[in-house]
Amino acid sequence: MAAVSTTFKAAVASLGAEARLAAPVASSARKVELHTSSFAGKPLKAATSSPQNVARSSRRSRATPRAQGGSIEGKPTVLVAEKLGSAGLELLKKIANVDCSYNLTPEELCAKISLCDAIIVRSGTKVTREVFEASNGRLKVVGRAGVGIDNVDLHAATEAGCLVVNAPTANTVAAAEHGIALLTAMSRNIAQADASMKRGEWKRSKYIGTSLVDKTLAVMGFGKVGSEVARRAKGLGMHVIAHDPYAPADRAHAIGVDLVSFDEALQRADFISLHMPLTPATDKMLNDETFAKMKKGVRIVNVARGGVIDEAALVRALDNGQVAQAALDVFTEEPPAADSALVLHANVIATPHLGASTTEAQEGVAVEIAEAVVGALKGELASTAVNAPMVPAEVLEELSPYVELAEKLGRLAVQLVSGGAGVRDVKVTYRTARSSEDLDTRLLRAMIAKGLIEPISNAYINLVNADYVAKQRGIRIREERQPVDVDEALPLDTILLEITHVQSKLASAVSEEGVITLGGKVKDGVPHLIQVGRFSTDIELEGSLLLCRQVDQPGMIGTVGMLLGSHDVNISFMSVGRTGPRKHALMAIGVDEEPSREVLRDINSIPALEEMVFLKL
Repeated sequence: MAAVSTTFKAAVASLGAEARLAAPVASSARKVELHTSSFAGKPLKAATSSPQNVARSSRRSRATPRAQGGSIEGKPTVLVAEKLGSAGLELLKKIANVDCSYNLTPEELCAKISLCDAIIVRSGTKVTREVFEASNGRLKVVGRAGVGIDNVDLHAATEAGCLVVNAPTANTVAAAEHGIALLTAMSRNIAQADASMKRGEWKRSKYIGTSLVDKTLAVMGFGKVGSEVARRAKGLGMHVIAHDPYAPADRAHAIGVDLVSFDEALQRADFISLHMPLTPATDKMLNDETFAKMKKGVRIVNVARGGVIDEAALVRALDNGQVAQAALDVFTEEPPAADSALVLHANVIATPHLGASTTEAQEGVAVEIAEAVVGALKGELASTAVNAPMVPAEVLEELSPYVELAEKLGRLAVQLVSGGAGVRDVKVTYRTARSSEDLDTRLLRAMIAKGLIEPISNAYINLVNADYVAKQRGIRIREERQPVDVDEALPLDTILLEITHVQSKLASAVSEEGVITLGGKVKDGVPHLIQVGRFSTDIELEGSLLLCRQVDQPGMIGTVGMLLGSHDVNISFMSVGRTGPRKHALMAIGVDEEPSREVLRDINSIPALEEMVFLKL
């Protein structure tokens, strides 16, 4: 069997591979329900319908990554490379030799790491590919005492069989409290009045504030921190609304919060508190266009990520009064420049990323990461793992086009969801000639979850944590296997993904049953999109995609193509599926560059074009 490429192994092992799509084939065959219980800790099962697969089955016991177990002779050694709370250190010392060596240079770290089974870092120590290579295979666990893992090379960790875990929950209350502190300090001009007093001034009339009671707070991102901010804001007498496509409505309603659309949140809010992760979808989410949709005199708090605000646009909004005040704990560049117009603005309160900086939070992070590292060294699968187990090369090679297919299927589907409800019920149908014993879909399900969740969150989805994260976000993924009469040598014929109880940005993607429906099929090893709602398509999924529903009439392809070309947007392909001659058609256009808002607006204004959506793959 040909070797799987290094690029593909690294991508899939970290579940970061680009995905593609697969679709349904009509069949009246009986559907068999597959179990959707957690797969954490179980070896990945390959198909066993051929001698080749029988041989691979005998090797499954070796598929478990070193990072997840195996006996450790004697006590393991844990290198603590940055300061950690005493409670966390005590937990580590119960099962390991603990080496606290701080402020190591990259050279010193590489020299020491070959003597260590685990390392714990904060944000200041970079665990690079060179570090993993220098460990000579001994390093089994990397623990990040905090949420972000930008300083850890995940691909290198996975290739080395090293599990990476983080501590995402311990600083929740501290961050929420800091958000409320900024909210109240901003509304009453506390920082400005304090600075005035220290200059020997007494200007009571200059620092008249605004009350929080009966004001509307929009919480943008209703995860752990956002929901805690909402609870506290309700206690201050505020009306709280929230926008989060994955927040369970029942959890929001339980604390008196209404989930609304993004635009409604902007339009209704007197105060906006940001708690979303920084992703391509949220990068500069607050910009000139979104500021213009807000109430004049809105006040903004950000204890999430600096990049979600276009800082230059915020300065303009502050200068023209569209935004009355801002209270910021995070910045696009940290620390910001000494002459930052934003930091120096008279109507801005700024703190140096203090969200998690309480004694209690630091101790909590220490305990959380110590427990995760101890568990990993004992061979347990941590729910906070941020990279995937190593998967046998034979399984990767067989599933490679379907793995790519599954992530892109989820990624496309979540971009089609509109409204405030978010994704709750997902159904995946695998049409295959293989029995459930010969087709292990856990990796595919993890990739679907990855595609659904990662584009709008900061979660890292992998084979270890996919079910856990989906459950935490209120997403139920049901799987069915539908037998079809096709070649058993292929693991799958088609995949169909359906999302129920949601609204769609593209009505054409909704089936006759009122469900967002996407499907595809692997052709010659390449995933193709072959179904969007009621429309049949045949699209090789590369780059990004424009989907346009139109009246089927002459000249439409040329009109859209010329408009894109006139703005230097290169078209990689164009395909049209239609319900019938001169009726309705769905035009799919692959583009190499993202069209500007102006271009999309011009396309949408074409008279015979009924709806359009741009999807990033």
